[in-house]
This record gives sequence, structure tokens and C-alpha cells, in this order.
Amino acid sequence: MSPETSSAIPAGPLSCERCGQPFHCGARDAAPCACTTLRLSPAQRESLAAQYRHCLCLTCLAAIAAGAPQQR
Repeated sequence: MSPETSSAIPAGPLSCERCGQPFHCGARDAAPCACTTLRLSPAQRESLAAQYRHCLCLTCLAAIAAGAPQQR
């Protein structure tokens, strides 16, 4: 995640915009966020950025990376 993106992430717990579950976004953490281990295509990333304002939970991102629909 880029510094511009991480600064746009609200502080505190987030709710996933896809499933509604609370989660911790690690973009501001000292260690790399767990989402950096997922492989999303450029098209998937572009589509997610167009649909959602903030990060999604790791469960949803993993499902999307595996081919699940981006919206529930």
C-alpha cells in the first residue's frame, strides 16, 4: 500500500465495506500488512478501488483473489 493510501485510512477499527465485519487494517503498522501477501490482478485492484473507499478485510480480499465476486 502506498503512503498516500495509508494516510487516507481512518485510524481505529474499520468495518469491511464488502462483508461488514470489523477488522484491523495494517497499512499503518510497522510490519507489512497481511494483505500484501495476496495476489490481485491489476484489473481486480482497479475495480476494487472504483467500488470501495477503504480497505477490505483479509477474508474478503483472499476470496476475491481466489475468484469470488467483488460484491456480496
